[in-house]
Amino acid sequence: MSDNLYELLSSRFPDDPESPCFKLMDGGTVTYGQLTDRVGTLAGFLVAQGVLPGDRVALQVEKSPEAVMIYLATLMAGAVFLPLNSAYTASEVDYFLKDAEPRIFIQDAPGFVRDAGRAPPLAQAVPRNAADLASIIYTSGTTGRSKGAMLTHGNLASNALALHQAWGFSARDVLLHALPIFHVHGLFVALHCAFLSGAPMIWLPKFDDAQVLSGLAGATVMMGVPTFYTRLLANPAFTRDRAAHMRLFVCGSAPLLPSTFAEFQTRTGHTILERYGMSEAVIITTNPLEGERLAGSVGYPLPGVDLRIGGGAETGVIEIKGPSVFSAYWRMPEKTAEEFTADGYFITGDVGRRDPDGRVWISGRAKDLIISGGFNVYPKEIELILDEMDGVTESAVIGLPHPDFGEAVCAVVIGTGDEAAMIAACRTRLAAFKAPKRIYFVEDLPRNAMGKVQKNLLRQRYADAFLR
Repeated sequence: MSDNLYELLSSRFPDDPESPCFKLMDGGTVTYGQLTDRVGTLAGFLVAQGVLPGDRVALQVEKSPEAVMIYLATLMAGAVFLPLNSAYTASEVDYFLKDAEPRIFIQDAPGFVRDAGRAPPLAQAVPRNAADLASIIYTSGTTGRSKGAMLTHGNLASNALALHQAWGFSARDVLLHALPIFHVHGLFVALHCAFLSGAPMIWLPKFDDAQVLSGLAGATVMMGVPTFYTRLLANPAFTRDRAAHMRLFVCGSAPLLPSTFAEFQTRTGHTILERYGMSEAVIITTNPLEGERLAGSVGYPLPGVDLRIGGGAETGVIEIKGPSVFSAYWRMPEKTAEEFTADGYFITGDVGRRDPDGRVWISGRAKDLIISGGFNVYPKEIELILDEMDGVTESAVIGLPHPDFGEAVCAVVIGTGDEAAMIAACRTRLAAFKAPKRIYFVEDLPRNAMGKVQKNLLRQRYADAFLR
């Protein structure tokens, strides 16, 4: 067996091909045997279409089992998987396609699977080394230019195996999958844990209160973002009995408010397991499966992850080294060099501290990253658009606490304009989750002695804008 990630995942599939993999909301089922057959056919079709090892296969589609099949087939063919948010606009996608230059760009997953038809299946996975590229995950940059984090077969395999063990996954588990699959949480974290267990998944197209409440009765594990849990708690039908069948609730991709943590514990008797990750390293730390989980803490580094606080201070920028840390940014050697220390640690840009016992706490983000509903948003990208609008002298985009999304995008603008029209204009050029939910008009912005806008003061000034 080579280091191809697909070989690892498929080696853990159940021996019985009739074992369910995806349990669909319409009552249908995709078995592991069907998954394996279709992945082999798709991999053969990709090769027949001229896809060579190392070529990129880009996918921008709605969530479906067919999309997962294309992901696995891309791995099997030795190509590089490039998932794109289905909410991205044409202008946003155009940048990714020009930068990554994929051999194939797929926008209709079921249609692509049909087109593959009866193509001769690939007999075995194309051999890959641990250092070979498996996926590129684009993450927004502070300058507005997205960076492609290059994740290898070894990166993804090491993280999947560590999580599978840390969270106690087994063939007895059933994963409730309501996450999108265009970023690491739903794609790598959730899917890989299920595949390594040969476990079935209750497959939801998206988060929906009623569907999640129904699915909980047959599930043992749920992974979500804070928005999932705040919406469940807002539903009176979400009771202790509804969660009685569950083994584990995992939360990540955005900070979970301590009040949500406490209310969930009171309502259900379950303590949410928070973890910390990012596109460049998948999961970095996790609270313990057995042991105390504290509100606001993201737990301890995974085995093999070396985590330190930069500069040697008690609180500072978190730096990491380990087998799951990405190799480089796609076609950005200078940016890659900037983001690593001389002794090989990746500078995450997240500010935090460690307790004497090693527990990690995240206190903020050095680069003003906003995480809204689990999605990464960098202010500069929105500011560039706002600053072009008539009546706007300058803008500052910040993230503010939001009871549903964790953080909400808010803009503070020097100038005048129609708030609703400006938000609508942003939505024509940006994915909806990036557009401001509020715009405040001011005469001036607070600045330090160097003239830099003090966004921390803006966040304090408007802190309760969405909590009233």
